Amino acid sequence: MSIFDSIFDTIGDAVDFVAENPIKSLTAVAVTVGTGGLALAYAPVIATAAGGAGLLGATATTGTAISTLTGAALTNASLAAIGGGALTAGGAGMAGGATVIATTGVATGAVVSTGVVAATS
Repeated sequence: MSIFDSIFDTIGDAVDFVAENPIKSLTAVAVTVGTGGLALAYAPVIATAAGGAGLLGATATTGTAISTLTGAALTNASLAAIGGGALTAGGAGMAGGATVIATTGVATGAVVSTGVVAATS
């Protein structure tokens, strides 16, 4: 059995599950989208908390330790650090940081909702 056969079998199983369990499938999708949306909406708060707690362990592009910053500077530097650095330093900047946080929220929602659906099947 080739890798492609395995992939097609997995996709077929997923399609069958969705056809047999539309409510559970819709719930899993809703939870996944919801956690991603919440993570995106709260990305500045999440980044600020991580930066203020010193979890990022980095300095801002200006050379200042992120954990010593406050207010908008802390939020912006934290988002940029999570995004791989400022745009001028070759990173993805604040938008990249928000994307990383939102993607992590989506992945978390997908894992949790899939686990709940699997446990109740």
